[in-house]
Amino acid sequence: MTLEAFADTIIPGQKRSPDDRAIAGAAEGGGAVAAGALELLRTPATGITAGLGPLAAALNGHATAHAAAHGLDLTADLDAGVPAFVALPFEHRTALVAALTTPGHPEKDGWVLLALFSNMAYDSAAHLSTADALAANHPGLLSMGFAKPDGDGLWRFPRYSYGRALARPHPSTTASGSPR
Repeated sequence: MTLEAFADTIIPGQKRSPDDRAIAGAAEGGGAVAAGALELLRTPATGITAGLGPLAAALNGHATAHAAAHGLDLTADLDAGVPAFVALPFEHRTALVAALTTPGHPEKDGWVLLALFSNMAYDSAAHLSTADALAANHPGLLSMGFAKPDGDGLWRFPRYSYGRALARPHPSTTASGSPR
C-alpha cells in the first residue's frame, strides 16, 4: 500500500473505489498504479525487489517524522492499520517526496529510482509487451496516443510519421520490408 501511494504521488490517478486509501484520487484516469508500477517494481530485472520492504518502511518512517513536523495527527489512521505515508494528505505526500528527491538528500538515489520506475510503468509499460499493454488499455500508452497494432499484431504506418518519406527504400528490399 505504501509503494502504491508513492507511485500515485509520482503520477496520480483516480481511486479504484471510494474507500481506496493508497490512491489519493488527485487526477482523473489511470495513473502509475493503474499502469502497473507495482508489477514493474516486483520484476526481478529491476534489481530492487529485495529492497522494496526496507524502502516502504523507510518511507513510512519519513512520513511519521513529516507528520510530526507539520502538526498532523495520524493516530486514527495508524491505529486502523493504514501506513503512515498512505495516511498523509496528498499535498503532504508530494511535499515529502519532493524533499526526499531533492539534490543533497542522503537517500535521494533510492527515492529517485522508485520515481523513475513509477514513470517507466506509465510511460512505456516496461513490464509488458507493448501489444499486451495496449490490448489491456494501458493508461499511459493510451494517453500518449500510442497507436494500436493492426489486427495481426503488427504496426504499420500507412502515412509517414513526419508527413513525408525520409528515404527511398533500398532496391533489394522485399515487399514485406525486409532486406535481401
